[in-house]
Amino acid sequence: MIMRKRLMPTLSGVAAVLLLGACASETATTASSAPAPSAAAPSTAASAASAPAQATDECARENLTTVAVDMLTIGTDTPAYPPYFADDDPTNGQGFEAAVAYAVADGLGFAQNEVTWQVVPFNTSYAPGDKAFDFDINQISITPKRQKVVDFSDGYYTVNQAVVALKDSPIANATSVAELQNANLGAQVGTTSLDFINAVVQPNNDVQVFNDTNDAKSAMQNGQIDGLVVDLPTAYYITAVEIPKGKIVGQFEAQAGGEQFGLLFQKGNPLVTCVNKVLADLSASGELQAIQDEWMAGTTAPYFTQ
Repeated sequence: MIMRKRLMPTLSGVAAVLLLGACASETATTASSAPAPSAAAPSTAASAASAPAQATDECARENLTTVAVDMLTIGTDTPAYPPYFADDDPTNGQGFEAAVAYAVADGLGFAQNEVTWQVVPFNTSYAPGDKAFDFDINQISITPKRQKVVDFSDGYYTVNQAVVALKDSPIANATSVAELQNANLGAQVGTTSLDFINAVVQPNNDVQVFNDTNDAKSAMQNGQIDGLVVDLPTAYYITAVEIPKGKIVGQFEAQAGGEQFGLLFQKGNPLVTCVNKVLADLSASGELQAIQDEWMAGTTAPYFTQ
């Protein structure tokens, strides 16, 4: 009896050891049968770390660098003439260039009350050096000479040159460039109109040069010059509003590539790239053409023959 009592705990202990061994073996077998983690499968953290960084939008409002914090500064001359501006007040958004300027500002992310205007004389706008504006808009034609010291956006308007004269002027009925060569012509200093007279008309008399268009118009009305060369939209406004006794004698055929107005920037300003994107969007959407149709006169003036 005593031996049997002593034997039973011993057998129970053996059974427990065997049972534990069986469980351990089953656990080991189960663990060994599970697939090992793949070395090629990165963890979530590793995947996030290895993912390429999202590209920065350099043209997002918060990434633009402007001359004044949180403001877009635009330059133009005064007086600011129709049809490009109205009432000599660019801030009202009226007129072709005022409307274009605010459309560009909106495309860059600036509301109308986040735009400030600065007076910049035409002749100094394209001078070399630092600028106190982000861009200037003032019927400034894109030329290789100017591009040496400033940058331009893509063109926002293609323009022809035209001759304005009083209805009793000696050239009032001229139909060819040759008929203009003996005339006394005038233009504003520093303009492509002045360059155009010298390069295309090649007059026999010295061209009369004026500080601004107002001086040139006064000279024409006083008989000091026979005619004034300006861009075609300005010619329409002069004859329709300012000098009813004047007429558009004719316009010149566009030169190769066409003369275009561009927004002017300080040389090296990275804002040019973003403005060009905005202008492309405005063109593609039809908004730029709609602005032109609203503010610019037609092009029915006769063309001069060679």
